[in-house]
Parts: sequence; structure tokens; C-alpha cells
Amino acid sequence: MTERVILDDASCDLLFREARSHNGWLDKPVDDVTLKAAFDIAKMGPTSANCSPMRIVFVRSPEEKEKLRPCVSNGNLEKTMTAPVTAIIANDFEFYEHFSFLFPHDDARAWFTGNQNLIDTTAMRNGSLQGAYFMLACRAVGLDCGPMSGFENGMVDELFFAGTQIRSNFLCNLGYGDPSVLFPRSPRFAFEEACTLL
Repeated sequence: MTERVILDDASCDLLFREARSHNGWLDKPVDDVTLKAAFDIAKMGPTSANCSPMRIVFVRSPEEKEKLRPCVSNGNLEKTMTAPVTAIIANDFEFYEHFSFLFPHDDARAWFTGNQNLIDTTAMRNGSLQGAYFMLACRAVGLDCGPMSGFENGMVDELFFAGTQIRSNFLCNLGYGDPSVLFPRSPRFAFEEACTLL
């Protein structure tokens, strides 16, 4: 039996304890190789029936950033416009059309056809999980993240996903964070406050 590997403290610090949601960015570009490396790690995280509904649009060019500008709330505008990359984390609500490739063991498509409530719930739950996996993967390859929900989903969907069944979930700025503009970390619940052992 292979012994399980446990991440060391430095790795846990990188992914969780020392990682922060960044609001300011260093003037350093993010290359395609790094974005692909993060996705290739994140895609391995589990989703129900391997449904994998997350889709990502990486907004980088000045022209595409300007297109995004009116969608973002005032409080999120500067950090979004100055981030090297803004990832639109979205969900494909026709994920079940890919089951012949993603889940060939069974006719999983039939579980969802005509059941919009199940489609919507599955897409949101699993796409959100994948978005979280993606942020951790970004941290693992050296990027900083600034996830946000202060934007107009409908406007983003119209501008970036028109004619598709893809809908935005949240935005995540990516790059190399400027630690000088971080404010103190907000508190977290203790185990005893948030968890119940039965």
C-alpha cells in the first residue's frame, strides 16, 4: 500500500494560510503557459459524474477590459482594470451534452434531459467547486487571486456569452499581487464555532 503524502506547512501556507485576496497588482504580465498550467491542475478536481461545467474567459487585452468595465461595480473597478488578467468563471448549462466524452460509463445525459432544476443546481454547484479548485491551482503555480461577485451577470453574459448556454458565475482577477496595499486579514470562525461532531 502506497503511503499517503501530506502537504507540508509551506504548501498549506501557499494555498490557504498565507494566501490573500488581492486588490492591487504588480506590473507583471501573466503568460499563457501559467494560465494553462493552472487549468490543467484544476480540471482534475472532482465534479458529480465528471460533469465539468466550468468555462473560463481570460480577459487580458485593453479592448476586452474596456468591454468589461461597465459590468463591474465601482468598488471593484480599479482592481479589475489594473489586474493583468480577469477570469470570467462561468458555467455551461448544457454540460450534459458532453457526457459521451466525460462520463462514457452510463447514459448520464438522460439523467438531466428535461429536468431544468437538476441542470441548474448541478451546473452551479459543480461550476462553483471548479472555480474554487481553479483559484487554488492558480496559487499553486505562483499567481495571486482576487475573486469578486460585484458585477452585473446579465451584462457579462450578453457581452461574452451571447448565443450560448454559458452563464457567468463570478469574476477572479489574477496576477502578482502587491502586498503593500493589503489590509489586515479578516477573522475566521474557530472549529468549535462552525463545526459539529456527531
